[in-house]
Amino acid sequence: QVQLVESGGGLVQAGGSLRLSCAASGSIFSINAMRWYRQAPGKQRELVAAITSGGNTFYAQSVKGRFTISGDNAKNTTYLQMNSLKPEDTAVYYCNANLYYNRVAARDYWGQGTQVTVSS
Repeated sequence: QVQLVESGGGLVQAGGSLRLSCAASGSIFSINAMRWYRQAPGKQRELVAAITSGGNTFYAQSVKGRFTISGDNAKNTTYLQMNSLKPEDTAVYYCNANLYYNRVAARDYWGQGTQVTVSS
């Protein structure tokens, strides 16, 4: 069993900052990548940022320069620092991890989601 537990969401004014955390625990052999997605009401879930075990990162164009993803391999944890937040960043943010749960098999796991609300 693998669990992803997110924390750090909340309500913030436009221009403010929040830091999300996602910790993976359980039967983890190795992690390939960890990602943050978000889903706003009435919209499809979209990829916000990703980081590989080697430290390579990806950002959606809408968050480049404002969000920073980082990881702590020893703790199986990823962070999303969100600065200069805008009302359009309001969404439920989900953590995703692609990992090996044994030596040969990998799959995606999802966290339960954390609400981020940015007021104007």
